Amino acid sequence: MSIAFVFPGQGAQSIGMGRDLAENYPAARAVFEEVDAALGEKLSTLIWEGDIEELTLTQNAQPALMATSIAAMRALEAEGVEIDRASFVAGHSLGEYSALCAAGVYGLADTARLLRTRGQAMQSAVPVGQGAMAAVLGLDADAVAAVAQEAAQGDVCQLANENDPTQNVISGNKDAVERAIVLAKAAGAKRALPLPVSAPFHCALMQPAADEMRAALGEVTPGALRVPLVANVTAAAVTDAAQVPNLLVEQVTGRVRWRSSVEWMVANGVTEFWEIGAGKALLGMIRRIHKDATLRNVGVAADVKAVLEG
Repeated sequence: MSIAFVFPGQGAQSIGMGRDLAENYPAARAVFEEVDAALGEKLSTLIWEGDIEELTLTQNAQPALMATSIAAMRALEAEGVEIDRASFVAGHSLGEYSALCAAGVYGLADTARLLRTRGQAMQSAVPVGQGAMAAVLGLDADAVAAVAQEAAQGDVCQLANENDPTQNVISGNKDAVERAIVLAKAAGAKRALPLPVSAPFHCALMQPAADEMRAALGEVTPGALRVPLVANVTAAAVTDAAQVPNLLVEQVTGRVRWRSSVEWMVANGVTEFWEIGAGKALLGMIRRIHKDATLRNVGVAADVKAVLEG
């Protein structure tokens, strides 16, 4: 049996996430304290007691979700389940930073600061109202990519996320994405609907953010990968941490190849996936990609105990 630890991305956030872990595991509480110190603010108070709209702001959601994932990882470690229990780690978009932190490439404080920078850079790359994203259900990735290309008409419109066989996401200029929604429905999509996001992530419009992240990542020296990372943009394993900064820069404008990443892990022996952190969105995607996979969520203290009993 081979296990992959996977880490969720934006959209999984909820008020109160991680609090149960912090109350039951000192090592988990220390994660939130270190992130608060790194950012110079009480992000933990926002996470546990704040307003969901403020938490959902990209600059807050990204470090908050990472902190919750690493708190869950520290709780596992406190019970003797180390990161190298996994054969691979992977994360969806910002979750890739959580995976890299868990695997030892970046320290917790550096990861929090990188994600705060990333969130701010992605938010400011495109003026509000000029970009959009849409989910397309019921068309495969190639068909959605073709729809996006047809809809572009000189604007940016790209396949941004291939999440699973039934769900893909497009991103780009607002007018082009609206054209793509119409074309996707005409092409046979079961549904095509705009997403409630504040910026068009993972497309060429994010180039200013990619440039900013190249500078920020250049100031942090990566450590060794304790576990191979299956990268979003290549959907294949990386073992050399020196490759990581370029992959993270490419990820800002590039496609999140989640379906392909899961398929690669399954082809390389993974039979069990643990989602480490808030929510269960990735497990739902994985179930639709590989129905025979064994799935486990580790987001609260009871989940950690269940791992030990299992």
